[in-house]
Amino acid sequence: MPSESPILSTEFAPFLIEPRFVARIWGYRDLRPWYDFLAGDEPIGEVWLTGDDCRIASGAHAGGTLGQLFEQAPAELMGPAVPSGSPLLLKMIFAKEKLSVQVHPDDAMAQKYGQPRGKTECWYALAAEPGAEVAAGLKPGVTMDEIRAGIHNGTLEESLRMLPVEQGDVVFVDAGTVHAIWPGSILLETQQNSDTTYRMYDYGRPRELHIEKSLEATHLTTHAGKIPPQVLSDRTVLLDADYFRIERIPVTGSRASATLAQADEPVGNLSYLFAASGAALLSGEGFGPVEIPARGIAAVPAASPAFTVENPGGLDLIRISPRWPKPKPEPTR
Repeated sequence: MPSESPILSTEFAPFLIEPRFVARIWGYRDLRPWYDFLAGDEPIGEVWLTGDDCRIASGAHAGGTLGQLFEQAPAELMGPAVPSGSPLLLKMIFAKEKLSVQVHPDDAMAQKYGQPRGKTECWYALAAEPGAEVAAGLKPGVTMDEIRAGIHNGTLEESLRMLPVEQGDVVFVDAGTVHAIWPGSILLETQQNSDTTYRMYDYGRPRELHIEKSLEATHLTTHAGKIPPQVLSDRTVLLDADYFRIERIPVTGSRASATLAQADEPVGNLSYLFAASGAALLSGEGFGPVEIPARGIAAVPAASPAFTVENPGGLDLIRISPRWPKPKPEPTR
């Protein structure tokens, strides 16, 4: 990991990212009260917070896209000696109907088919109705033959490991996990920056299935499941895993930016600040105040100067930062 810091610059002060509303057949037409947004012809199922096509909404690079900025200034955003490109894709998931039963490839399989990376992800439940569930993995003992049969005869759900979901739960879904999201919860999804999805079963919807690739991607056993939070003196770590770390950062009045990172993080690491509720106000010498509205997000580049986070009232601040995984043994397929 790099030890040196990039040169600090007000050009790379924290900046807001404009959300991108993405149509999905299983989504909602009215996202209120989460967003003041009414859909047109197609329902909205995902709000992309950090996608490459998301527009930068404040600061020196306002009007450009996040993907363009990662191409133009990788060291200023990520720090020196780290992989290039935007590492994380953050989304809000609004599921009015069941999503498809699906699986994402790991890095090795993705690269086999010409993609830069696989897709490990997690879900943080911002809200959940009584009885809300997600599917994360397979029941013990399920075989590949049983999966294939379940796809073709419509009984695949019987092989899925269902988890009840309550507000505040975190569910880790590593690449290769057969999974699905059911209605009843509003989820903040953190994932590798990939939108590669192989659908196994889609409840008769007129969308393409990817049965053979989904079977190739499937790991019969994975690390998927609920992750208990780690309560520390100055934060709650919701998840610390390969590819990303997610934390709830309490802000009573105000808090200095130097206190946001943990001691084991690389010097000058990229991070994102998401206001799950309330609003946050970021201010520092040489740049104007940046207000993060409820359900808004700001990027904090590696080259960002120091700043202060203020809580005007009701702020629930989520900090998300990339992590670089260590090699590990291949899971059972």
